[in-house]
Amino acid sequence: MVLLREGLCPGLTVDMVAALQTEDIRTVEDLVSSDSEELAQKCSLSYKALVAVRRVLLAQHTAFPVSGADLYEELLSSTSILSTGNHSVDKLLDSGLYTGEITELAGGPGTGKTQMCVSVAINIAHELKQNVLYIDTNGGMCASRLLQMLQARTTNTVEQMNALQRIRVFRVFDVFSLLCCLQNLRASGLQKGSVGGGSVKAVIVDSVSAVVSYMLGGKQTEGMSLMIQVATELKMIAKDYNVAVLVTNHVTRDGNGQLKAGLGQTWSHIPRTRILLQRANQPEAPTSLRTATLTKSSRQPCYLMEEFDLCQQSAEEPKSTFSGKRKLDTTA
Repeated sequence: MVLLREGLCPGLTVDMVAALQTEDIRTVEDLVSSDSEELAQKCSLSYKALVAVRRVLLAQHTAFPVSGADLYEELLSSTSILSTGNHSVDKLLDSGLYTGEITELAGGPGTGKTQMCVSVAINIAHELKQNVLYIDTNGGMCASRLLQMLQARTTNTVEQMNALQRIRVFRVFDVFSLLCCLQNLRASGLQKGSVGGGSVKAVIVDSVSAVVSYMLGGKQTEGMSLMIQVATELKMIAKDYNVAVLVTNHVTRDGNGQLKAGLGQTWSHIPRTRILLQRANQPEAPTSLRTATLTKSSRQPCYLMEEFDLCQQSAEEPKSTFSGKRKLDTTA
C-alpha cells in the first residue's frame, strides 16, 4: 500500500494528489483500480495526464521477475550498517543495525531497552551525523538523560547541540496515533523528520507493545489488525527509504517458563533480528550489568550471548570504528 505523493512518478503533482484525495484516492492501489475516465471528471483532471500517471505507476509497482544476481547487487549498493555504539550489541548484530530491516530489543521492565534506544539515537546523530526519528510511546524519552549521555561523549557544546537537532522526537500514546504518525512520515518521504536537509537513517519506536498489547487477546480482533498495520508501515518505511528500524517489545513466558518476546506468534515473524535483554544473574554483580541474547537472526547463530554494563556503555564505550562490511561512511 504505497501512498500517493508528489514526485512518486513523473506527472504526479501536488495539485493532482490533492484533487485525488478529495475522492478518497490515497494510494497507488486506489488509483489503478479506479475508472480513469470517471475519476478525471470527478476530480476535474486531464484524462490524458491521469492515464499517463496510471501507466507509470503500474510499471513501477507491478511485480517483475529479477535475477538473484540483480537482487544481490541491489543489496550491496543500498545496505548500510549503523553501529549502535555498544560493542557487545554490535557483535551480536553482525556489526550493527542494517538499513532496510527491522531489529527488535525485547526485555522486561528495567532491563535497559529505552537506554539502549537513546544510546543508539545518540551514536547515529553524533558519530554518524545522520538524522534519527524517535517515536516515544511510553514517556521514557528524557531530554536531560539525552544531554547527559551526549556530554559523556563530547564536551563541545556545538557538537552537543548539533547532535540534539538531528534527533526528532514524536510522542504518541495509542496505536491510532502511532499509525497516523508512521503514515504521515511515509507520505512525506520522512522529510518531516529530517533536520537541516540531512537524510534520516534510523527510525526508533519505543515501544510497540506499549500501545498494542492491551488490544490483543480474547475476542479483540481489531487489535490484531492494527498490529499488522503497524508492522506493514514499519516494513515499508524500512524498505522504501532504506532506513534501519529499531523497535522495543515486552516479554512473556512460554509453556516451559522461558522468557520470549511478547505480542504473539504473528508479530514474531516481523523483526528480522531480535535481541533479548536481561539483568545479569550473577552474585555481587553490579545492578547495571546486563546480558544480551540473540534469539533471532538470519546472519548469526542464535543464542549467542554478550554481557555489558549499561552505565559504562554510555560513558566509557570506545568510539566505534567503521570497518567491516558496509559501515556508513561518516565523511559522506
